[in-house]
Parts: sequence; C-alpha cells; structure tokens
Amino acid sequence: MRILGIETSCDETAAAIVVDGHSIMSNVVASQIDIHSRYGGIVPEVASRQHLLTIVPVISRALSDAAVAWENIDGVAVTYGPGLSGSLLVGVNAAKAIAFARQLPLTGVNHLEAHIYANWLSTPSHENNQITFPCLCLVVSGGHSDLVLMKGHGQLDRLGHTRDDAAGEAFDKAARILHLGYPGGPAIEKAARAGTPRLPLPRAWLKDSHDFSFSGLKTALWHLVQRENVLADPSLLADTAASFQNAVVDVLVAKTIHAAREFKARQILLSGGVAANRLLTERFLNSSPLPILVPPPHLCTDNAAMVAACGYYRFQRGLLDGYDLDIVPSLTIA
Repeated sequence: MRILGIETSCDETAAAIVVDGHSIMSNVVASQIDIHSRYGGIVPEVASRQHLLTIVPVISRALSDAAVAWENIDGVAVTYGPGLSGSLLVGVNAAKAIAFARQLPLTGVNHLEAHIYANWLSTPSHENNQITFPCLCLVVSGGHSDLVLMKGHGQLDRLGHTRDDAAGEAFDKAARILHLGYPGGPAIEKAARAGTPRLPLPRAWLKDSHDFSFSGLKTALWHLVQRENVLADPSLLADTAASFQNAVVDVLVAKTIHAAREFKARQILLSGGVAANRLLTERFLNSSPLPILVPPPHLCTDNAAMVAACGYYRFQRGLLDGYDLDIVPSLTIA
C-alpha cells in the first residue's frame, strides 16, 4: 500500500511516498531555516506563506523521486495537528484536494504520534526494526516533551509532558542567551563539543511525576551568563553550553528509564528533533537496561515519511477522514 504523506505543521514543507508503513520510496523536505534564522525563531505568517509557495513542487518531486504516477497512490495521510494554524491549513487543504480529485482515502495524522512512527521506517542503519509492545516513547521536539506508553497501534497513554518549556524550546532559548544562533539545538550541541559540563546548573526532577520542566534551568543559565560574563570568554562559553546540554539530557534520560521500568516496557523509542542530539542518544545507549531504538537524524526532525508510516497503520485500522477534516493546532498525543 503506497501512502502519500504530507507534513506542514511548522516550518518544513514535506511530502513522501512510503510503502506498507516502512519502506521509503521518496522523502522530500523543503526547510525554511534560512528564512527564519534572521528572526531567531519561527514567524508563523512567513511560514504559512512559504508553504503555499512550495507545497505543490514538493509533492510533485516526491512523486518524481519515487518514480510513481498518481494511479499508483493508494491513500493520503496528512498532519492535522498540533502545529501552527496557518501552516497546518496549507497541508490539510492540499491533502483534501488531492483525495477529492483522485478519489483516494484520506486520514489525518497526529504530528506527535507520527514522530513515534519514524521508528518503523527502514533505512540502511535500521533494516530490521523489531518493535515489541509495550514501548516507552520519548517524544522531544521544539514544542513538545512527552512520555508515552504505547501498548499497540493506536493504544497510546501519555504519562507525562512538559509543564513549561519543551526541551527543544529550552535549547532555542539557551542558544539565544548564549548568542549562538538558530536553531538552538544544533548550535548548543556544536558549542558543547569544545566544552566540559563542569558548571552547576539545576535539574527539575519533579519527583512523583513523569512531567518535565526546563524553565528553571533556562533562568539559571541566564543568571550564570550575567554573573560570570560568559559571553566574553570562549572557553567558558563552551563549558556553559556543555553544562546546559548535560542538564537537559540528564533529566530526559533518567525520567524516561524510570518510567520504562515502572510500566514494564520492553523497549524505549526515541523520536522528535531533539532525539537527533548525539549526547542524548549515547547516554540512552549507555544507561538503559532496555533496548533503545532511535531513527537516524533526518527522520527525527519533521518529515513526511513518518506521517505516511503513521497513516498506513491508521488505514489498517479503518480510520478514514472526510473532506470536513479540520486542523487542531493544540492537539495532544493522548
């Protein structure tokens, strides 16, 4: 079953063709990083206008790269939330138009759930993704930090979420404080390579809860920068970036492993843009008593292959949407 996936939840315009939920025929992503980097963050109106300009060429290229015609497409899956309203509208309306014109089945996909399904996609480094339920899923991105127990396809229980800043948002804000540029995650990671995580920054453990909180860490970083004149000392700047990154990773790893043990998960699945962080992956691989599965970096960030993979399993369960499918910008995972 060949699924056309469409993703426009934030600032990437993406389309992909995926077979049976795991084999990628094409995966096209048009990034807007260069456009938004001058502002230090996403400008929603700019993002939606750029989606309008690129959605048709991106879908056309996905078909071309896969060497398939419209007659070979069996269904359309599209992100309908969460995300930026204007961005989501472009993708959903394009998907509905295609489904109507080609008389194809349509299904709306939760963007956060789609991130989890990146673990089902086959790549040269992930040829045989053997996933056994129940799984403990950590979804960490710019806007979300969620711990999810996955008991089966469509059986998701959110155990915890961020109470303030998401991990990716915290990285963006920290990079802004340290004048390292945008996007913050890769900028912090790059600066941290030359540093040592020796500075005492706090960890919000939130005992008796599976929730996360990174706003206090961000505030502590700001006070450290003001107190120690970090920006004037390249070596201290690198140590500060390394210390901040280490504080975020410590909490994500420890709380995820604790939840996995508590709920007797058989595997831990990482997903979302922050999962591309090398320290986070290495810490999990070295610390977890359970098997760890993490997609390659290009499938951790927003893409349409994960949407198509998730859509396939929705089609398998008979979950179809009509032409009245609407966006839900504040959609949660469970």
